[in-house]
Amino acid sequence: MSDLYQSQRSMRAMRRAAIQRGVIAILDVGTSKIACLVLRFDGRDRVPEGEGIGHMAGQTQFRVIGAATTRSRGIELGETCAVQETERAIRTAVQAAQKMANTRVDHVIACLSGGQPRSYGLAGIVRVEGNVVGEHDVARVLQACDVPDYGPDREILHAQPVNFALDHRTGLIDPRDQIGQRLSCDMHMLTVDRAVIENLIYCLKRCDLELAGVASSAYVSGIAALVEDEQELGAACIDMGGGTTGISIFIKKHMIYADTVRLGGAHVTSDISKGLQVSLAVAERIKTFHGGVLATGMDDREMIEIGGETGDWEHDRRTVSRAELIGIMRPRVEEILEEVRGRLDAAGFEHLPSQQIVLTGGASQIPGLDTLAPKILGQQVRVGRPLRVHGLPQAATGAAFASSVGLSLFAAHPQDEWWDFEMPSDRGAPRSLKRAVKWFKENW
Repeated sequence: MSDLYQSQRSMRAMRRAAIQRGVIAILDVGTSKIACLVLRFDGRDRVPEGEGIGHMAGQTQFRVIGAATTRSRGIELGETCAVQETERAIRTAVQAAQKMANTRVDHVIACLSGGQPRSYGLAGIVRVEGNVVGEHDVARVLQACDVPDYGPDREILHAQPVNFALDHRTGLIDPRDQIGQRLSCDMHMLTVDRAVIENLIYCLKRCDLELAGVASSAYVSGIAALVEDEQELGAACIDMGGGTTGISIFIKKHMIYADTVRLGGAHVTSDISKGLQVSLAVAERIKTFHGGVLATGMDDREMIEIGGETGDWEHDRRTVSRAELIGIMRPRVEEILEEVRGRLDAAGFEHLPSQQIVLTGGASQIPGLDTLAPKILGQQVRVGRPLRVHGLPQAATGAAFASSVGLSLFAAHPQDEWWDFEMPSDRGAPRSLKRAVKWFKENW
């Protein structure tokens, strides 16, 4: 535990130093694309009032000065499966973004969508030393949280205090300098497969880059796609990527649950490829230009030329009706949404005061999804684009860039995590009480 605590602390220090020097890169390592943004931080880049939308955009003192994307290679289900391929793809994206920014970048903050994240709700309670809550008391209550035995092959990615209570008052965001006797805390902890992070660090090292922070894609997509009211009152962000679909639940501006469904847009493309007996590249083109999930009477008559480069004239000149294409795509999209619904139910999402669901990510662009999704997920569903960020090229403002934009906001304003506090060294053995993720049901 302590070595992880130290490595997260040293990454935080690196992030602060890089921002003070003026530039940092953010890297979204996804299954279908790798996106790199170079951010410049200085006092001159304060965004004019009204420029941004949402709680972070107005006060964010950075602008995007370089942006590049490249097709992912060596990544399946959000996890590196061929290090050299991934390394080449990362190098390509970072070099292109550096060239546009006309500056060199040594430090990156990355997000990842794989690693099979697991959420835990933890609680701790201590007596306040003296009458006024200080930094030391907050550190002690975080340390008193019952950390479950999450296994030697897992790593803590996030450990955020999401609620403090002082005596009988609950729902405190920051209890410091308040008067009271008993301080308790709820913490949300997210663990991922250790090998996924180690592979990412190894790829970055080979690209001569230092990791200055790492975040869950599901978490940062929520930061970008949910508006302030949604984050406050309770909402879920469903980030439909290429290889995985990330789920994050927010309330009181904190993430309280995250999960990943190991299905995404690439699985829809694969179904089209098999169903129509065409290459993945041709299937992707057909999906992008003609795809959908809702059939109308017109779709029987709308014929799509399949095309292709097999050299077999008859095979390449085939046509298929749009209704047939929808018949291939819809079952997979329904499967993804059903799986998401199951995870939200297991998390106790229906107990939140608001049940807004926001779909984002590249695969959320499939026509008809905004009509199909409410039938499976519930009535309050919208398709969301990320917040506008100063200097972001028009090409990178769509839903496919939600995690990139969210990661930029996370880099500029990280939330307090367990390792941001100076922990007392007299820590006893952690009590291993595994608590259900439904803990927030009683707390909010």
